[in-house]
Amino acid sequence: MLNARVIKLPESARHHRHEHHQLVIGVRGEAEMSVAGVGSRLDTWNACLVPTEAEHDYCGNERNHVLVIDLDPYLPALNNPAHSDYEKMAPLFDRARVLSFDNQLQGLVQLCAGEFSRAPDNAAMQRHLAAGILHCMSERLGYKQAHQARACFSPETIRRYVMENLHKKITVADLASVACLSVSRFHETFRSLTGITPHQYLLKVRLEQATKLITGTSLTVSEISFRTGFSSQGALTNALQKHRAITPSALRAAD
Repeated sequence: MLNARVIKLPESARHHRHEHHQLVIGVRGEAEMSVAGVGSRLDTWNACLVPTEAEHDYCGNERNHVLVIDLDPYLPALNNPAHSDYEKMAPLFDRARVLSFDNQLQGLVQLCAGEFSRAPDNAAMQRHLAAGILHCMSERLGYKQAHQARACFSPETIRRYVMENLHKKITVADLASVACLSVSRFHETFRSLTGITPHQYLLKVRLEQATKLITGTSLTVSEISFRTGFSSQGALTNALQKHRAITPSALRAAD
């Protein structure tokens, strides 16, 4: 279910909750909303995101009009082509929040609200315009989260952790925990900043350190494989042959 409408909120305070997500956007005048303890003054530059089952209070002044978009997170069915679109929009409603608009999004909302008023019976048009607004908001929220993740991401902290634990099995979840990010967000941010995946980075560091130990020490290849986190001497040999086209003995002899 995805539908939208422009309505006037009552001037006296009301409250309710419902089994679908809801986006409430100020179009004209001013309104007040409070969702799960998150309060907001809605004007033409703000929107309030209401997750399913969240109880919320609302009212508006005599001039208020708001654009309300309803999104049922359980519809359409998994085999419906629209399901993937719903999945992209659903993360907007992971919690109650207030979002501010930039000029472009504010202009889009005003355009859509005008079209809603011009053709109040065109439900198909209203659904398409509502989906466009949700997609635009989802893109902006995703960009903001990615920007925040990059801002707090420290490659040096990751490298230090890897070097200190090189002899151990290191998972992407371990690295994500060090960066205080979810696994998916860490993977996305790491690849964006370094150009390689965390798995590729781990292998690169292991091979670099193994090469230094092979050429710079008299340690056995078996010991070096243990110190650099390879499961066996054979695993290190195979990795060197595959990625550096050389064997440990040839590497040591060349030095």
